[in-house]
Amino acid sequence: MERPELPLAQLHAFVVLADELHFGHAAARLGIAQPPLSQQIRRLEDKVGHPLFRREPGRVTLTPAGRELLPAARGALAGLADGLAAAREAGDGRAGRLRIGFAASLALTVLPGLLRTHRERFPAVRLDIHEMTTTPQLAALREGTIDIGLLREPPADDPDLGFETVLTEPFVAVLPSAHPLAARRSVRVEELADSPFVLLPRAVGPRLYDRITGLCTAAGFSPEVVQHAVEWQTVCALVETGLGVSLAPESIRRIRLKGVAFRRIEPGTPRTRVAVAWRLDDGNPLIAGLLTTLGEVPPRARQSAPR
Repeated sequence: MERPELPLAQLHAFVVLADELHFGHAAARLGIAQPPLSQQIRRLEDKVGHPLFRREPGRVTLTPAGRELLPAARGALAGLADGLAAAREAGDGRAGRLRIGFAASLALTVLPGLLRTHRERFPAVRLDIHEMTTTPQLAALREGTIDIGLLREPPADDPDLGFETVLTEPFVAVLPSAHPLAARRSVRVEELADSPFVLLPRAVGPRLYDRITGLCTAAGFSPEVVQHAVEWQTVCALVETGLGVSLAPESIRRIRLKGVAFRRIEPGTPRTRVAVAWRLDDGNPLIAGLLTTLGEVPPRARQSAPR
């Protein structure tokens, strides 16, 4: 047997009348005349198949059918109110789910302050955080599996994606503590020419890889890369074993390993760019909220470790 649909207007009229138990008072509360209220109740009773109220001179009471329907009617109206409120919050960018990809090294700089500030401003927004390198982030953005990316060295131009610079930072030399140059406060890139290198694979971040190898080329040599590692933590661990040296963004200094020395590059080098990325055709208001939050993160909370 097909279950009848109960219009919300009729349920609302029923609940108000059940509260007031007086047609005149209920009609006034609803802002309608008494005859339309009576019609709404009769239509609802027709759908239920039983009277919902006993109508006696000077008195209105609920029937057993009415008492049974009342909790469900209240629940339906409350659920609708909650749903409408949630829809408004989502439409305003104050609730919902935002999927964020981030490069692991940004957990050392941008990410903590961003997440803390965003949770304070938008407590009803759920953030799904996914650690991934730059190339997978760009693919995930285009496929729609993440909404926001935090990455290093974004493409110079992409017709589908928008980019906004979050910070820039210089490179540092990453050396085994036993390396002769580790005794110095700063080094020149050309002084690393005779040392083997440990670097990220080019495939996971082509532009960052090219920036690093470009520094070496500008210093007059091509680095001998003896080992690749996907994460900077692993790069530093391999450097600690004496396998080679590396060049890395300054924030990597926050990785504390006893056998690794981080040294400033002299003279000053080009800076690596950290950016937030999103799909240009994505109308999700949560993205605008996060971009606003990012602008409110104090600049010092975005910077790499002090020297």
